[in-house]
Amino acid sequence: MKTVFSAILAGLMCSSALAAPVSTPLSSAHDPLAFGPDAVTPGVLATGRHGMVVSAQHLASDVGAKILAQGGNAVDAAVGVGYALAVVYPAAGNIGGGGFMTLRLIDGKTIFIDFREHAPGAATATMYQDAAGNVIPKLSTEGWKAVAVPGTVAGLDAILTKWGRLPRAKVMAPAIALARDGFVLNGGDAQLLHTSTPYFQKDVYARPVFLRADGTPLQAGDRLVQKELANSLELIAKEGPKAFYTGPIAAEIARASKEGGGIVQASDLASYHIRFLDPIRCTYRGYEIDTAPPPSGGGVALCEILNILSGYDMHALGLHTASSVQREIEAMRHAYSDRRDLGDPAFVSNPIEHLTDPGYAVQVRAGIPLDKALSSSRLRAGEAMPVAEAAAAPDTQEKHETTQFSVLDKSGMAVSATYTLNGWFGAGVMGGHTGIWMNDEMDDFSAKPGSPNMFGIVGSAANAIAPGKTPLSSMSPSIVSKDGQVVMVIGSPGGSRIPTITLSAILGVLDYGLDIRQAVDLPRIHQQWEPTAVEIEPGALTPDVQAKLESEGYTFSLHRPWGLAEGILANQASLSAHRTGLLYGASDPRHAGGEAAGE
Repeated sequence: MKTVFSAILAGLMCSSALAAPVSTPLSSAHDPLAFGPDAVTPGVLATGRHGMVVSAQHLASDVGAKILAQGGNAVDAAVGVGYALAVVYPAAGNIGGGGFMTLRLIDGKTIFIDFREHAPGAATATMYQDAAGNVIPKLSTEGWKAVAVPGTVAGLDAILTKWGRLPRAKVMAPAIALARDGFVLNGGDAQLLHTSTPYFQKDVYARPVFLRADGTPLQAGDRLVQKELANSLELIAKEGPKAFYTGPIAAEIARASKEGGGIVQASDLASYHIRFLDPIRCTYRGYEIDTAPPPSGGGVALCEILNILSGYDMHALGLHTASSVQREIEAMRHAYSDRRDLGDPAFVSNPIEHLTDPGYAVQVRAGIPLDKALSSSRLRAGEAMPVAEAAAAPDTQEKHETTQFSVLDKSGMAVSATYTLNGWFGAGVMGGHTGIWMNDEMDDFSAKPGSPNMFGIVGSAANAIAPGKTPLSSMSPSIVSKDGQVVMVIGSPGGSRIPTITLSAILGVLDYGLDIRQAVDLPRIHQQWEPTAVEIEPGALTPDVQAKLESEGYTFSLHRPWGLAEGILANQASLSAHRTGLLYGASDPRHAGGEAAGE
């Protein structure tokens, strides 16, 4: 097993892995993240005895670890990290967006918090179409018409009020200081800013903050100071969510929306509410996985894949061998086909029990050949056996630019959170003088159900735009436990690839005995029903394995490394952890600047 893993990991680390034969050239067509290496250098395995915090930005992770050291619990640390990321990771960290959170309490109860954005009251199903019914390019991705009602502040404050130990002012103080005093950009920070320079140039409120005085982009070594954001955060710290949803911040956001031709109004902010939902729970190899329910389709897909794979001895088949990859691909294909008609549970009836039923997985396995590729076009949602031609895929092209943070404290309380502005810096507009970047989450709805978007992906009626509705997402913040104890906290950005990124880490640990560092670094494989090609990272398959699978009818598309998984592994998952009682954390090295900080 170690030899196989070493070969795969070596392929990931070496740019020469790009020379492996593939069916299509290296492409970033599905990856708006245009910077970064073609291969990944493994990161550091962090350890902690009393707690662990992992995020995509080292300063935010440090904030969480310090809150734990000051007597805060996992919720306190998570809230501190969430606000800190809004300052130090402004491309995706946010208070102008929303997200999902899976929270495990000390008594073992697990709760899912939906604080994702809602469509404004004036939203309509055809708002991104012209008079002829054609989708207008960029209208749902750039500018104020793309903005949905944010939920992050409501979500963070709700969990702090119910389960936190420390006062709001204390957990928000580090974020306020980072915004008011500024922080020095490192190389990864600067690269992230450079993805969105045109937004900074166009937005009158962002220009003086995110560009130098001469109008040129900020560089590594420059200090980013966000005084207006500090003022907003300070107001929230003092007055709570009412400052954001009914107070001065709400008024300024509504004013800026009107100024920019948007439809978000003060009444939309005032009526925003979060949801506490039951997570989806499935079991795999004796472990329990708690993950995201609709309006996420990610947790359903993750559990269905695990249910299907539970019928194979993946450990015996071997890590990334032709046989194990073949089973993974077909499990992915079925799960992504089945998730196509999911939507906001307040508007759509979702067949969760059926799709996550182990009995249904048995039926699916019975129809999976073990030596050839199935045709995606022959699958129907919710049906186990290949049948006649089916409709095309209904998922929207969910953005990859999201961020995950994971927290585990010494009591066993765990938080897995994925939140987002959707695209980098969201809609590219700032909420007036609030210093807050606004999301472009309206793009996650189906702009025109039944018609393909620019990626050839067709929108479903279940995900059509409606006032107050939450768009479908793939975000899958997950917590793995066994015998009443947390074993693993995991999640990632990555758009439609999120469930398979999370799957890769879980399989790496539970089936192949990898530590969390190896599981996060492991080169990734993704198949989402349509398009039918299997996406792979550099080094994911050896040439022999790829050739074998190609002979069975599979085609492959090589892509730059994707996702940013942030993982924690606790006592019972590995012999070394069981011996020492330590917690282990790993931040994904696919983008520089993240950190696992132990306490």
